[in-house]
Amino acid sequence: MAILIIPEKEWSVINAIAFDFDGVFTDNLVYVTQNGDEAVACNRSDGMGISMLLAKGVPMVIISTEENPIVTIRAAKLNVEVIQGVDDKLPRLIDWAGVNGLSLNHIAFLGNDVNDVGCLKEAGLGVVVADAYPAALDVADLILTKKGGHGAVREVADLWLAANSESTK
Repeated sequence: MAILIIPEKEWSVINAIAFDFDGVFTDNLVYVTQNGDEAVACNRSDGMGISMLLAKGVPMVIISTEENPIVTIRAAKLNVEVIQGVDDKLPRLIDWAGVNGLSLNHIAFLGNDVNDVGCLKEAGLGVVVADAYPAALDVADLILTKKGGHGAVREVADLWLAANSESTK
């Protein structure tokens, strides 16, 4: 069970979710081959969670500091919008919210590290993976029980779905 710092009912006002990628969809490890190719491992249960949220019409975006074809490919497979190569994620989150007619107060942001702090603080619900770094943990509204790459995205999906079971936001 997630460690709630705010009442669980807050999930019911969330109608969109934004994610970091590395350390959230992955375990924050990168595998590098002798040819310089990179690979990461993603959890299939996270993909199922995304599918369930898409079925409910939940707008989602991945915002990543690094620009990486792995993120592009995974986001395309999940049918989730992606914004990459971002030094400061908060202005991009604000832009995405505006384009989609959303309020930051109704967006959950799932992150894990110092470059997520701005979004975690300003989003309606700042959520971090269980193995997040101290700077992110310190500003989080919710600390998940799952580590990045080990079902954290699915945990968020399950929490949102449980809080919104009578709604089709």
